Amino acid sequence: MRPILMKGHERPLTFLKYNRDGDLLFSCAKDHTPNVWFADNGERLGTYRGHNGAVWCCDVSRDSSRLITGSADQTAKLWDVQSGHQVFTFNFDSPTRSVEFSVGDRLAVITTDPFMEQTSAIHVKRIAADPADQTAESILTLKITPQGRMKINRAVWGPLNRTIISAGEDAVIRIWDSETGKLLQENQKEDGHTKTITSLVKSPDGSHFLTGSLDKSAKLWDTRTLTLIKTYRTESPVNAVAMSPLLNHVVLGGGQDAINVTTTDHRAGKFEAKFYDKILQEEIGGVKGHFGPINALAFNPDGKSFSSGGEDGYIRLHHFDHDYFNIKI
Repeated sequence: MRPILMKGHERPLTFLKYNRDGDLLFSCAKDHTPNVWFADNGERLGTYRGHNGAVWCCDVSRDSSRLITGSADQTAKLWDVQSGHQVFTFNFDSPTRSVEFSVGDRLAVITTDPFMEQTSAIHVKRIAADPADQTAESILTLKITPQGRMKINRAVWGPLNRTIISAGEDAVIRIWDSETGKLLQENQKEDGHTKTITSLVKSPDGSHFLTGSLDKSAKLWDTRTLTLIKTYRTESPVNAVAMSPLLNHVVLGGGQDAINVTTTDHRAGKFEAKFYDKILQEEIGGVKGHFGPINALAFNPDGKSFSSGGEDGYIRLHHFDHDYFNIKI
């Protein structure tokens, strides 16, 4: 399995996202300019210029026509995927951390960080079919008061857009009613993570989701009941997680903080994406290559390739060999 090395960012990667067809890969980094690539050969198609700060997150609509990005410049922007033009800018009073389109692309959930007097918040925006009708008003804003100084690292839509699932620095997963903004559920303390939750990814059918945390573990949860299904343990903090749409595999990526590099074992410098059996919770393999912690992981929707983005500014695109599909435990 020879990786395709994609160098288009000057700063560390923050997020990777495939479109629904699996032919395009969108990448965000701390260098202000999201990129789009051909997902089969790693050729760069174009860039989206206009942000003025690190871009933390992106999402692409079901028909691959619209891209939404969230940035530390306190905006979230809508883009025309094909032309690269900015369609609309949502302005906030604090940096934007996470963005996601709803099923149907009529809504977007956007989270903002605590900043100055602002607490962290979750915003729901209506996305107009015609860009000319787009407005900036929020349908719903959840100001998260008790843990207001804690960042919300990810917020995603639950089944049928009825709920919003959020997770972040306080290590608690919360489910909110997306109509009223009421808090419906929190995960059980004894089941949950003990440190910051860095990443959250849903299964293709939305029935369960995977969280990764700095407590060196990833956990699989039932979306409706918020019960813990599985836990995957590793030796280093987890910055990114991904779930195979094809096989029962989960991938964990991470590494350690720069401060700890000199005190770790010989594996330092070989930052690897670790594959686990989703059901048996056993490690089945790893893909080395990055020269810095892995910050972003994504599976192609066809399950036949995956990509990882690192602190080293590279995206590595891996097309699986035949052997991968026959791994027996």
